[in-house]
Amino acid sequence: MSELQAELQQAIDRVFALQQQNRAEMSASDWKARKRRLKKVERWVVDHQAEIRQALYADFKKPPEEVDLTEIFITLSEIRHALRHLKSWMKPVKVKRTLPVLTAKAWIQYKARGVVLIISPWNFPFHLTVAPLISALAAGNCVILKPSEFVPHVAQLLKKMVEELFPPQEVALFLGDHRVAEALLKKPFDHIFFTGSTRTGKLVMRAAAEHLSSVTLELGGKSPVIVDQTANLKDAAKKIAFGKYINSGQTCIAPDYVLVHRQVREQFEGLLKNEIISMFGADARQQNVYARVINDAHHQRLTRLIQDSVEGRGELLLGGESDAGERFISPTLIRLETPDGALMKEEIFGPILPLISFESVDEALNLINQIDRPLGLYIFSHNRSFIERIIQATDSGAVCINDAMLHYIHPNLPFGGVGRSGQGNAHGFYGFRAFSYERAMLRQGAVSPLKWLYPPYSDLKRKLIGWIIKYFT
Repeated sequence: MSELQAELQQAIDRVFALQQQNRAEMSASDWKARKRRLKKVERWVVDHQAEIRQALYADFKKPPEEVDLTEIFITLSEIRHALRHLKSWMKPVKVKRTLPVLTAKAWIQYKARGVVLIISPWNFPFHLTVAPLISALAAGNCVILKPSEFVPHVAQLLKKMVEELFPPQEVALFLGDHRVAEALLKKPFDHIFFTGSTRTGKLVMRAAAEHLSSVTLELGGKSPVIVDQTANLKDAAKKIAFGKYINSGQTCIAPDYVLVHRQVREQFEGLLKNEIISMFGADARQQNVYARVINDAHHQRLTRLIQDSVEGRGELLLGGESDAGERFISPTLIRLETPDGALMKEEIFGPILPLISFESVDEALNLINQIDRPLGLYIFSHNRSFIERIIQATDSGAVCINDAMLHYIHPNLPFGGVGRSGQGNAHGFYGFRAFSYERAMLRQGAVSPLKWLYPPYSDLKRKLIGWIIKYFT
């Protein structure tokens, strides 16, 4: 082990030990103390909006308006929702009595898990670090954060925030690459919250299994969009264009491919092209409203996907331009005649949108169900039976009807995947619950009728047991 690695490991060991010593005090904190911590984060975000915008622009030229909407607004919404509801979330939940325990009171108490690890991604690096932090603090946990090394400016800003607001025994943050994450994952955390790729999610889950740590995995997948002939095509085109190309397509719930009914394919393609140009200009490179790809490796991967698709059976409808020096790829539309090209083999996670036509609902369902269950599924239709058939015959983390990605900002909905797209939920109460465990509580009254059934067993007791089985189950 190098000197640097040894120093890092010592720092991790020291902070983890501090938080283990402090976990009981954090867990016992009342709603007022927890709200004070959340208010500190809220004030810091409000006071440092300009720095947040600058950091995100420095890392991948994220437009300031997009930062306001997708990083600052939804982060503050998450904090303020928690502040409004934390007291009620922490209250004991009464459960109904049953006849065998008629004399006992029972309830559920949400209890902090203890010391938790949050590993956050690069695509929405500020929000996807702070939002789970809010849930963890609301639940009364000690927290260690590990932001992505791909966004060094945002990571440094997050470190500044944590060090200004919290002592290390409450919240700490470690910078670095995958080796730092690996060192952290060797510790016996009580819960691990990971947002990122399915491939890395498997590694996190494997590490968690060593210590039987519970996990929340927010992953991804190929989120489909279905547009049938009854949809409002112009409305669908506008919403899909926004949902796909915001953050240059680097969004875990972005529309990954579109299935459009053959009757309206050409009309929809024209409308979609118009909406993309209206939002991002004829040359998105010249506009200050379009983010860049995060790094060279991702840029090369996306460029290859375009080339392979166009050289195969795909038809380029819009875009396809790239600039490696700027890590720029223009908003790109590709018509696919068959669903077996490179674009349909993996989550795209970039500004490339394939379109495939379908004739029948069964044809659309067959294609969707050949692919792993996604994080989101979007249906644009005004045919109730069509919508219901899609919903009943598919699985996904969420379904959004006649919009795209809007469910993410609904504070009262759980956000999470299914299978390879994720495990567990986040946001609002569901985030609070993810960082808590449900503690069963029971208090017996003065009379304990079940004592009458203790050994030794007489004939009368045997009759009573038989009577209970017959009438009380």
